[in-house]
Amino acid sequence: MALTPDDVVTKQFQHVRFKDGFDPDEVDDFLDEIVIEWRKALEENAELKAKLAAYESGSAPAPVAEVPAAAAEAPAAPASEAPTGSATATAGIIELAQRLHDEHVAEGEAKRNQLIAEAEGEVARIRSEAEAKQREESARLERERNTLEARITELRNFERDYRSQLRGYIEGQLRELDEKSASTDSTPVSAIGL
Repeated sequence: MALTPDDVVTKQFQHVRFKDGFDPDEVDDFLDEIVIEWRKALEENAELKAKLAAYESGSAPAPVAEVPAAAAEAPAAPASEAPTGSATATAGIIELAQRLHDEHVAEGEAKRNQLIAEAEGEVARIRSEAEAKQREESARLERERNTLEARITELRNFERDYRSQLRGYIEGQLRELDEKSASTDSTPVSAIGL
């Protein structure tokens, strides 16, 4: 439902108790001003509609007391220029919109390319750091492996030497024991002092 000036005039507001509100007289005065202006606008609208209908039908417009200068000049313009001017303006707006669109697209593509380039640079940096770290870690592990292999070789040599020394010592002890046993076999038990 459309709002009319009479709706504005008959509108009743509820009064709120114990709270500050607007002065009802001031609100009524303001609404009266709105109604007056609104009625003027509606009358002017009706007059312009009547003029337009008369112009479109080809009959002479009825005399009107007040007609804005711009409204009086508008019907005098040739009908063929309005579509051309409107078409030119529309074409200009479309061209401007297309240009703005192209600029935004180009700006978006430039931003995308910049972000891709930055990301690829970051990937290359991270990859080179990872490869350098991997080389350092491989070198450290290789040094540690070489150290451990040298220590293992050293321990094997020590074990071999220790075994041979131990074998030599045990064999020496066994020879001595055999010699003593051989010498004890030839000596009578009574000579040993038993």
